[in-house]
Amino acid sequence: MRVFNITTGANGNQGVTETDALPTALPAQGFVWVACARREFEVLQAQIQASLQLLCGTQLVDLHVADLLNNQLPSHYDYTSQYDIMVFRRLAAGQTETDLSTPGEPLHERMHRSGPPVLKRIDTSPVGFAVFDQLLLTVHPTDCAVRDAYAARLLNATTAESRSSGVKLPTSPADMMLRIVNQMVDGYLELRRELTRQLDHWQSELLKPGTRFTNWSSVLDARLAMHHLDEICEDQRSAVQDWVDSIETWPEGATPAALRERELLKVRSRDVLEHIERVVHHVRRMEQSAETAVQMHFSAQSNRTNDIMRTLTALTAIFLPLNLITGFFGMNFEFMPFIHSSTGFWLTFGFMILLVVVVVTVFWRKQYLARTRR
Repeated sequence: MRVFNITTGANGNQGVTETDALPTALPAQGFVWVACARREFEVLQAQIQASLQLLCGTQLVDLHVADLLNNQLPSHYDYTSQYDIMVFRRLAAGQTETDLSTPGEPLHERMHRSGPPVLKRIDTSPVGFAVFDQLLLTVHPTDCAVRDAYAARLLNATTAESRSSGVKLPTSPADMMLRIVNQMVDGYLELRRELTRQLDHWQSELLKPGTRFTNWSSVLDARLAMHHLDEICEDQRSAVQDWVDSIETWPEGATPAALRERELLKVRSRDVLEHIERVVHHVRRMEQSAETAVQMHFSAQSNRTNDIMRTLTALTAIFLPLNLITGFFGMNFEFMPFIHSSTGFWLTFGFMILLVVVVVTVFWRKQYLARTRR
């Protein structure tokens, strides 16, 4: 468990202090971020609920506790009169949860998935956010890289260099929640680039003439992964859209600073929603691109088969009259024309050559024997 006391006072005074114990009081100016692993939250559930009762005057509802502990829950948003609940699925590293006897220690067991390495990265795990007025409780997978990366960024924001460059700390738990969610969405954008390169490689292999593509299992896995990723992004967009709609129902701020903070929350929420919609757009485009590449591959193979059949049919049509002539002179009759003539063979042979030349010329003009350009 990692606990951060974030001070956002007036006159630009800001600071972050990290502890490993649950807080006993809220800061006068600022808020507290409590970040714990899912198994830690399950083991320390009673202590965390008691701390929430002490600091915020309320506890998490049992259904929301079950949602935060559910590793298979899709992205969604819910709320009460005293706090908001956001569950957002992030790209996981393939790690499993720990057992209850050793909470917080990851078990590095990789999920076995066929296909190229980029498909193995499409493995998600939910991150839960409980947003209070002055406290943010986050429930992460064990050894969460997103939590550690944002915690490092948060601690670096208090350095003199960061202050001189204008880096500001989040002003509220809701603001921090949106920043963490935005960082998760950036992971999907990076994955999109790798998927695009992989699909472009498959397209060039599928459309390359004269090659036999045999990696159909990976293409099928990619299509299924694209469909799964599309469903994940749709749930994310729906959850963030519900959050944006809920901000509109908040009471108006009494001070200009409160009004500005609310407007900034709306802007950041719309920015996160726009990023998610961009991911959804690219995922659907890649899914359609993969489907189009497969269809174009089979269309090219069908055209190649048609060219082969057309050539074989033309050759058959060329030799069919010759077979008719040889069959005619092969009949067992005693009296037949040209049979006993000394020039019969050469006349028949010349006529057969002339017939072949005429048929080939007609077929070539009609492009039945034309070479297909590739």
